[in-house]
Amino acid sequence: MTKTPLSTDVLVIGWGLAGLVAAAEALDAGRRVILIDQEPRTNLGGQAWWSFGGLFFIDSPEQRRMGIRDSVELATQDWFGNAAFDRPEDEWPRRWAEAYLQFAAGEKRAWLRERGVGFFPVVGWAERGGYGAIGPGNSVPRFHITWGTGPGVVAPFAAAVEQGEREGRITILPRHRVTELVTTDGAVTGARGAILTSSGAERGVPTSREEIGEFEITAGATIVASGGIGGNHDLVRAAWPERLGTPPAHMLTGVPAYVDGSMHAVSAAAGARLINGDRMWHYVEGITNWDPVWPSHGIRILPGPSSLWLDATGSRLPVPLFPGFDTLGTLAHLRTTGYDHSWFVTSRQIVEKEFALSGSEQNPDLTGKDVSLLLKSRLAKGPTGPVQAFLDEGADFVVENDLESLLEQMRQHPGGEVLDIDNVRREVIARDREIDNDFTKDAQIGMLRSMRGYRGDKLIRTAAPHRLQDPSAGPLVAVKLHVLTRKSLGGINTDLDGRALRADGQVIPGLFAAGEASGFGGGGVHGYRALEGTFLGGCLFSGRQAGRAAAR
Repeated sequence: MTKTPLSTDVLVIGWGLAGLVAAAEALDAGRRVILIDQEPRTNLGGQAWWSFGGLFFIDSPEQRRMGIRDSVELATQDWFGNAAFDRPEDEWPRRWAEAYLQFAAGEKRAWLRERGVGFFPVVGWAERGGYGAIGPGNSVPRFHITWGTGPGVVAPFAAAVEQGEREGRITILPRHRVTELVTTDGAVTGARGAILTSSGAERGVPTSREEIGEFEITAGATIVASGGIGGNHDLVRAAWPERLGTPPAHMLTGVPAYVDGSMHAVSAAAGARLINGDRMWHYVEGITNWDPVWPSHGIRILPGPSSLWLDATGSRLPVPLFPGFDTLGTLAHLRTTGYDHSWFVTSRQIVEKEFALSGSEQNPDLTGKDVSLLLKSRLAKGPTGPVQAFLDEGADFVVENDLESLLEQMRQHPGGEVLDIDNVRREVIARDREIDNDFTKDAQIGMLRSMRGYRGDKLIRTAAPHRLQDPSAGPLVAVKLHVLTRKSLGGINTDLDGRALRADGQVIPGLFAAGEASGFGGGGVHGYRALEGTFLGGCLFSGRQAGRAAAR
């Protein structure tokens, strides 16, 4: 096997969003950079490329134009109520949260705008909470969709790195898999590992781990930006906390297989402290991708508030576990049922208005910056093309013209044998009776009526309240939902410069971490829960901090 010796000022491991930002910052500071990743070049941009491109801002011009009054104080109340920091090791994650909130309210938007990043004018309202004022959730809409979705966020940083490559200031090495961080006199001085066989695989498609050589890179600073564990179900189950019940036997995968957590153990072997590994963010509205890219590929429905949500037996989920309100609370509740799936019962009219799908590839209008397609798909009658494809081809969708036919098909569906059909019928009929009156005791109906007071929801996200069995809103639709793996909320403990810390709190010279590998900052900036739109933002902020500090 061949061995390639290299040296550089800054070595960045992982070319997802955090790694690209870190590399771009180091280049801006005049440093020589080597950027490596275990995947082929087609995957530049990593997991962020696949994302919906949601970004969290505070008191943005988009919010103000939509009549939303936001402030750092309100966002801080929401963040800390959501995070529920309660451990001694949360000291740095708390500091990261405070710093990130200032970034999101300050230069973050202008910094991105200077790089050509634009935003959809309607601000979304994710993670609505539904508890008290200091409990989980966003008090106001803060979910800003990037014009161009995930690829639009990645683009300026990928362009900066590729320009540096053309100028000879950065070397980009695909198919380089790190197996060891090199330590010299207590400092990390680079990395070594295996060169994998070349691959022409398309983006996201699993690739071979056949080794054809070895490499060693000496670096003045090394930044680990290798992502989390969501593509490795064994690691997800091993880290699964008791407070969320037993891990599901069946899960869908919301990230490519290369999100394997391999650098966590490598970093720990070099002395880095890993914290909050039991904190994780998985969705409960996963559907089987009818056109998969990676194994067990799932897509998340980003739901509006109107669908009736039932567990596997047909019992309605308790208040306030409505669609789009509390991801982790819903996950915890569903794990008590003894089953790995749940159901939406809804109408085609609700699907048309309220079903958005996560992922850049599921939103060709926003990803392609196609205004005519956007107007046609979002404002015209009927579901978007990708949603219609799932209605037509999706294994988890049942579509029928009347309730009895829908119930029978649900029962025939895999997992439907445990449904109490009489109870499902009773829940649908009871909900429809409540809709017929301007007054209601049903908290979900009250909330969805209230939400239509927000222009953004009324325009594109919340259907006019109606009976599920209303023939003009039909046909009826049932969707079987699965747990979908996505994010690690814990990771490498770092200070505000992204410097990796040992178990005793001391800095490891030469070692930095950013992005999901560092819990999006500090080893867990989100605490137990995320407010949404904060994952890409965490990659941007932590990558920027680590890149600037590593270049000093």
